[in-house]
Amino acid sequence: MLETAHPPTAAAPLAKPALVPAVARAMALLDLLEKEREAMSLGKLASSLSLPKSSVHGLCNTLTALGYLRRQDDGGFFIGPRVMGLANAFAAQTSPAQEFERLWNSMPAAPQETVILSVLDGADVVYVAVRNGSRPLGLAFSVGMRLPAYRAATGRAMLAFHDEAQVKRLFPTARLPAFLNQPSMRRSELLHELALTRERGHSIDDELVRQGVYCMAAPVFDASGEVVAGVGICLQKASLKPRFVAQQRDAVIDVARQLSQRLGATTPEKTK
Repeated sequence: MLETAHPPTAAAPLAKPALVPAVARAMALLDLLEKEREAMSLGKLASSLSLPKSSVHGLCNTLTALGYLRRQDDGGFFIGPRVMGLANAFAAQTSPAQEFERLWNSMPAAPQETVILSVLDGADVVYVAVRNGSRPLGLAFSVGMRLPAYRAATGRAMLAFHDEAQVKRLFPTARLPAFLNQPSMRRSELLHELALTRERGHSIDDELVRQGVYCMAAPVFDASGEVVAGVGICLQKASLKPRFVAQQRDAVIDVARQLSQRLGATTPEKTK
């Protein structure tokens, strides 16, 4: 997570809640099928879960009767239609901006640098949430602020995960629209940078929006795997050191990962 100006004193770890074994086993079974993305036989489920076949048989029968599993003609089990009601209920009660606020509300202190969340609106990005840092940058970040998506780091983070045809529809001319007094850019340059963004896992805005400001961003995905937002951070370029840049880059990627998980996306856990 992002560095804080005054790290809180370490607290004793919270005790894990007591789990109902039958419910935990049922959820483990559903999680396994969701991960494998294919029907599995009773024997394979039992082996993968390290459970007696009789126990898995009871779980499958119960979940099938309730509509959370379905049984294939060959006897294998897969996710049933009832789970869609849960997914729709979850999606109706959450959004990137809501989860962004909930994430920071759970943190004991403000981030050191201001963190922004934006979404695409046509060829622009619009800031939908801002978490002000403890160290001022001298830039005004406010909800509703709009910037060209091809220049802003958060816009690039999102555009990188759209197909090339869609990007070309958003930017139909070979030369991209001018922005203030900044040097113009060709669409081919943008497409090359978006490919690099996909490889890196984060985007870079090196003085593309404002001179002296270096920004990085990472994409946020929802449960369907679609990119729905971008998380970004902007730093004063003159005082940057490589180690600090790497720390902030990793922090932004981690925030985006946590937000994606809160929106139901399957993402790899943070490596230590």
